[in-house]
Amino acid sequence: MKTVKIASVLMLSVCLSGCAALIIGGGTETAVVAAQERSAGNAVDDAGIYLKIKDLYLQNDYKDLLANVDVKVVEGRVLLAGNVDKPESEVTAVRLAWQVGGVREVMNEVKVTDQAGIWNYTRDVWISTEIRTHLLLGKDIHSVNYSVITLNQVVYLMGIAQNQDELDRATYVASTTQYVQKVVSYVRLKDDPRRPTNNVAQ
Repeated sequence: MKTVKIASVLMLSVCLSGCAALIIGGGTETAVVAAQERSAGNAVDDAGIYLKIKDLYLQNDYKDLLANVDVKVVEGRVLLAGNVDKPESEVTAVRLAWQVGGVREVMNEVKVTDQAGIWNYTRDVWISTEIRTHLLLGKDIHSVNYSVITLNQVVYLMGIAQNQDELDRATYVASTTQYVQKVVSYVRLKDDPRRPTNNVAQ
């Protein structure tokens, strides 16, 4: 039962963090990569990193981190974004992320601000939803490869683009969405030599 529970949590975390979906059953594991540029192995590793970071936030009793810092992981690159009340919370969020094995890079977009409110949160959620919808419907955009975080009307894109043209289209979708003030891209191109050598989906 414990194994099944862990598998279920892993599947959920994989989906939430933008990883490839997994189907686990009968003692076998089948990766459904669905045109995603990450390998199934990298997707599972990313899900594990995500879970460990969230667990560290919980263990260290930093409830503001657990509740307010969004975590995205793509091929060991970790994007942290959120609003916190204290400078030490920002420092701790980054420090704990680096403690997790397999983390290759941490992009810190955690802000110490009092802007965190229900109106800002609702607007940011609306922006992210709009962008994800338009990416999904967009022509020649592999939306499964993109993650979107909106914080204080600033959009952060994370993922892997097929080429520069696709990245330009995705960036344009984000930048022209209502209320968006700025777009910050942490997207890498498919053929970027900095990507892990085992990135090809099998």
